[in-house]
Amino acid sequence: MSFGQGGPSWGPGGPGENRTPDWAALAEASAARGRRRKWLMIGGGALATAAVAAIVATAVITTGDNGGTSASDGRASQLPAPEDLPEQSTAPQPSFSSVAPPPPPDPKDYIADARKDKAPVTVDAFFPGKKLTMGDRVYAKGATHDTRSCPATTQGALGSILTANGCDQVVRATYSKDGVAVTVGLAVFGTEAEAKKAAQEASGGLASLSGAGVPTFCRGGAVCRRTSNYYGRYAYFTVGGFTDGTSVTKADKDVFAAGNDVRDFTFRQIRHRGEVQASAAAEAPTT
Repeated sequence: MSFGQGGPSWGPGGPGENRTPDWAALAEASAARGRRRKWLMIGGGALATAAVAAIVATAVITTGDNGGTSASDGRASQLPAPEDLPEQSTAPQPSFSSVAPPPPPDPKDYIADARKDKAPVTVDAFFPGKKLTMGDRVYAKGATHDTRSCPATTQGALGSILTANGCDQVVRATYSKDGVAVTVGLAVFGTEAEAKKAAQEASGGLASLSGAGVPTFCRGGAVCRRTSNYYGRYAYFTVGGFTDGTSVTKADKDVFAAGNDVRDFTFRQIRHRGEVQASAAAEAPTT
């Protein structure tokens, strides 16, 4: 009797006979079943591996009309062809002049010649306010004077020198501090050459200007300090000393400091005059 492929096997006498099972046959049948399961598992794994490989290949490879291209080739094919790119812009480009702009006006030009130096010449234009401050030194402004009689403002030979060089006007102002007084005189000429010559030929000196709280000084026999210089068409002179009539010596630093302060301030005022007029000329509209 048999129970199919997996049933027990009996001897030739059948179950009715009192025989033992054929254990060898049973063992062989069991081994055959195990080999079949093993081959089924191996075959199934191979099929699964092949399926995964097919999926990966499908994701990486795309098929086109020309046989096949990669995914990166597909992205590159989406870029516009050279003839589809925008052409170079034809909009007007900025242009620059090849002519260099003119240099800014030189302030010195506007104080070197009367034809350009048009600003009024007055006491307030050069010596404004009631005091002069230079660093930590403050000087009170005393008397002022403005005249077109140049020799009347001088002592000794300076008057004739101013006249010979064409002096047009002299403006004076006095500053004082702690018993020291300094008078500055600004002589106006038509050109820088005239002012330069007058300053270089200076002899004698400027006459001190008293009044407005400053007593007479640097007159008679007292020794005083005198300076002369020029800038543009202006020659400027100073005379400084003690208001009590004491003569000045080289050791009197206060007199020298006061004279230098007044002289430097005058130079700055002349230069500022040129800067103001040059700036106005630069801003004026051109025709």
